[in-house]
Amino acid sequence: MKILSVYNQYFGHIPGRMVKLLLLVVLLTGIASCKKSYLDVVPDNVATLDNVFANRTEAEKYLFTCYSYLPQEGNPDKNPGFSGGDEAWTYWPMTEDYFFLDPYNIARGEQNRADPYMNYWDQFDNRNLWQGIRTCNIFLENIDRVADLQPYIKLRWIAEAKFIKAYLHWYLFRMYGPIPILDKNPPITANPGVFKVFRQPADSVVNYIAKLIDEAAAGDANTGLPSTITSTTTELGRITKVAALAIKARVLVTAASPLFNGNNDFAGFKGVDDKLLFNPQYDAKKWTRAANACKIAIDAAAAAGRKLYYFSSTDVAVDDATKIEMNIRNAICEKWNNELIWGLTSEAAASTFWLQQYACPQIDPDNINLSLKGKLAPPLKMAELFYTKNGVPIEEDKTWNYADRFKLRTVTNLDTWMQEGYQTVGLHFEREPRFYADLAFDGSTWFMHNGNYNIQSKSEQYTGKKQSRLYSVTGYYTKKVVNWNLVYSKTNVTIESYPWPVMRLGDLYLLYAEALNETGNPAAALPYLNQIRARAGLKSVESSWATYSTNPTKYTTVAGLRDIIRQERGIEMAFEGSRFWDLRRWKTAPQVLSAPIYGWDIIQSTYEDYNRRVLLFTPKFVAPRDYFWPIKETDLQVNPNLVQNPGW
Repeated sequence: MKILSVYNQYFGHIPGRMVKLLLLVVLLTGIASCKKSYLDVVPDNVATLDNVFANRTEAEKYLFTCYSYLPQEGNPDKNPGFSGGDEAWTYWPMTEDYFFLDPYNIARGEQNRADPYMNYWDQFDNRNLWQGIRTCNIFLENIDRVADLQPYIKLRWIAEAKFIKAYLHWYLFRMYGPIPILDKNPPITANPGVFKVFRQPADSVVNYIAKLIDEAAAGDANTGLPSTITSTTTELGRITKVAALAIKARVLVTAASPLFNGNNDFAGFKGVDDKLLFNPQYDAKKWTRAANACKIAIDAAAAAGRKLYYFSSTDVAVDDATKIEMNIRNAICEKWNNELIWGLTSEAAASTFWLQQYACPQIDPDNINLSLKGKLAPPLKMAELFYTKNGVPIEEDKTWNYADRFKLRTVTNLDTWMQEGYQTVGLHFEREPRFYADLAFDGSTWFMHNGNYNIQSKSEQYTGKKQSRLYSVTGYYTKKVVNWNLVYSKTNVTIESYPWPVMRLGDLYLLYAEALNETGNPAAALPYLNQIRARAGLKSVESSWATYSTNPTKYTTVAGLRDIIRQERGIEMAFEGSRFWDLRRWKTAPQVLSAPIYGWDIIQSTYEDYNRRVLLFTPKFVAPRDYFWPIKETDLQVNPNLVQNPGW
């Protein structure tokens, strides 16, 4: 099955403007829900508030409309974190096999202010996030009109709508920086000047989002959000108290990070109303606030039974190395596993379904199926990010041959996760389990539920490039995001979709470790890092650095542990859409995202020729411009109270 580019003719950018949005009548024409427009179910096609909030059933449909605005973060064409940075690359140009080219254009430095890519401010993927916020406001303003709604259900629904409203503000804030706050819908009879809103200071936006999440998470299980979903057949994917608290932690860690805390790059950035939109003064209390939020979320997760995932199987016997590999892969891909804090289910079949098709290459030489694209290709810099088997960076391990990492070696029976007798570069030897769990490459193996497969991707081999599409441009494949239950034949592919992990416990542990370290308490951060490492088959930070690193005391200082935490986070959260945002909030993007993109010489057929580095692209991250999206020029013309982001 091909993803035809004609899709874009029907679901491309639909122009929208802020003021036009705010002047819409209270009933939103053409809102797309998960299945169809809500208005399709209104009697006689007459949409009125009396119809929408006539009873519990109709009101719940409207609540689901609020959910429908959540972006599809599990789709690599709809989440900038997948394909908008340097974590995965692809062949270019693409003439098919895509929904949107927007993230790929962002990665290649083509963002613009005339018609911005992935423009969730106006409309992208049939989603205008401001319209989603307006929908939440309509729900909150009218839920009291539902006569047959039990009080505890009403309180829960109000909490859900408040959280979604907060999350949509958060999504826009992360993309655009200081944004307007739309807490209430102005009446349509209001003075037109009311609709010409101003951008609010970054700290004010963060405080508003945090306050709204606090309101959503308040109360006990009988007066607001549940701690866990008990109706698993009908409610999985809906917001829980734990999910709300974890997202608040993420918001506050971001707000405490260098991009928003003591950032002089935006020191003179003001609104039309002369408000300073960024506070250039560093505030250590932001990290304390973030650490407290993380701890509250972790405690709530523990009380709800969330814990780090460990693989177990009753129908397939696996060795210890494979168990560790599946600890890592199935923490993402096993549906509703006990590490998942919030899994996104809206249109899930269309999100992780395509993600897996994009990621999985031809792994079976006896069954070639062109539905498997294998095009979501990590560059060589991602392969170099992972630790050695000793749990330290490859350039720091005094026992690992860093200088000869690009020289060929032959795989022996002592080398796990690779094909005995095969030749590949030293970079692929004696690496940590997450390297082999996340990545596949020429000479590696790929474990699936129905067997273990060999990856052979030199020119004309079954996994490699054979035509102008459906191949890895770097020679690496993103194994981590492919569910081990995927099976295929020459004529059919069966993919088990899974809820995309917007937040999982491992992510929350890493956020807490980061916040603890930044508050001057590196020793308290180590246990959370070490739990992540133990699950991945590694020894503690203390043991690994003391024994193998050329800088054995690195973890004992805040600055040293900061580097360790950031690399640990880069490895553990690889290919989950986190790196794109982390590099920005840490303000390391100008260096990291301007580094060249390298791959292997995939059109070659011999070991020697294939295993040569090839420069694919040299991106350029322009600071401070590229930290945030531009606001579309026409929006600024319609509402002169908005100001453009610096550099655009």
